[in-house]
Amino acid sequence: MKHLLVLCVTTTVLFSCAGEKEQPAAPADTEKTFSDEVREQTVRNPNDAEAWYHLSDLYERSGMYREEVNALQKVIALDPKRGYAYLKLGNAYNRLAQYQDAIKSYTIAIRSFPQNPVLRNNLAISYGKVGKTDEEIASLEKAISLRPRYSTARYNLGMALLKKGRRQEALNQYRELDKFDAGIANALKIEIERKGK
Repeated sequence: MKHLLVLCVTTTVLFSCAGEKEQPAAPADTEKTFSDEVREQTVRNPNDAEAWYHLSDLYERSGMYREEVNALQKVIALDPKRGYAYLKLGNAYNRLAQYQDAIKSYTIAIRSFPQNPVLRNNLAISYGKVGKTDEEIASLEKAISLRPRYSTARYNLGMALLKKGRRQEALNQYRELDKFDAGIANALKIEIERKGK
């Protein structure tokens, strides 16, 4: 009986193995990613501003903001007229809470893009973080003059006005917002009511 049991187990194993198809070998891990290719390009040609710019994008997407700053500084050293690099550098500095550096970068970027309302809004955020509320308000007012229906800038302006105790002007921003973006207008209204108590 013992031999019969072993035979049954062996037969079962053989049948289960016989039913399996041979699996192809896993491909060798030699395929390069786009990130690898970009990094290699910066090594092969360290003066390729475009490759450094692409590398900064990859760092940004990965949340590697210090590395992004380093790559963007390299871009700017190679191509100082690349205004968009200064804008991205300002954003990276903001994420790292290096607001004075962000202000410097945004200010340079504005020379290339004086009509960019998003840039003005981002500059205002940096000003607000270092307690320069008057500059924050001026930058937000400029953003709104460039794009009157810029909801984020209007909300931020309302909040900056509240910091200065200018509640009535913040209410005016709420009323303007309510004409085209009720959701953000309501968020501003809640803040105005909360600070009015």
